[in-house]
Amino acid sequence: MNTPALILLSSLFLLPASAQIRKERKSLIDSDPSIVHLLDNPNMQISLKVIANAPIYSDINGKSKLGEIRANQEVRVEAITDRAYKVRGKGTVNDVAGWVGPGAFAAKDPNFVANLKSYYTRQLEVNKLIAEKKVAMGMTPAEVIQALGKPEKTTLKQDAEGESGKWEFIEYAEQKNYNTIQDPVSGQIFRQLVSVTQIEKSKHVIEFSKGVVSSIESTEDKTGGGNVRIVVPPVVFCW
Repeated sequence: MNTPALILLSSLFLLPASAQIRKERKSLIDSDPSIVHLLDNPNMQISLKVIANAPIYSDINGKSKLGEIRANQEVRVEAITDRAYKVRGKGTVNDVAGWVGPGAFAAKDPNFVANLKSYYTRQLEVNKLIAEKKVAMGMTPAEVIQALGKPEKTTLKQDAEGESGKWEFIEYAEQKNYNTIQDPVSGQIFRQLVSVTQIEKSKHVIEFSKGVVSSIESTEDKTGGGNVRIVVPPVVFCW
């Protein structure tokens, strides 16, 4: 086989492998439970002004420096931890995306950093509940859907205090019904399936008030240890 053909054949094997490595690295970042991602949350599309050139890192622990993020630009916050924000913008040399400390940014609200930390702490707890398919008082309707899926039945009412509602989640199990039959020729006894019945396995009634869960009633405990869990309501931001 000539050299050009060998190079081409080698590239066919190398490209998918490198793409797979990049995919695996991205998957590891996305699955890190200490990182809260903001881009998928329409209420948390945060843009901040960079007030001073600051180091930017490829990792959340600040071990691998990419360069510096340039001052006097507005950047979108893509993800957060308790110590850093992931942003994308202009570096002192090239465009760059990575993790920067909160001190490099300015916001309109003087309590912004503290509020974002409160949001981060709450979101870690909510993410854990969603992963366990559990709900808690203080969760939003969108978070309940992420945990339990879409409800079987919904009701909505309007009163002096605003909008409230109730969602019902019903889980069914199949029960197979058999008859015992005896073969008239051989005399052998066997079971014959005659019907399948849907049996209610569990039912969860979730009530909402002012945009968050205010009551949970369940026929099977999925809310955690026999006690109804509570998370703080979502934080309102100004930036």
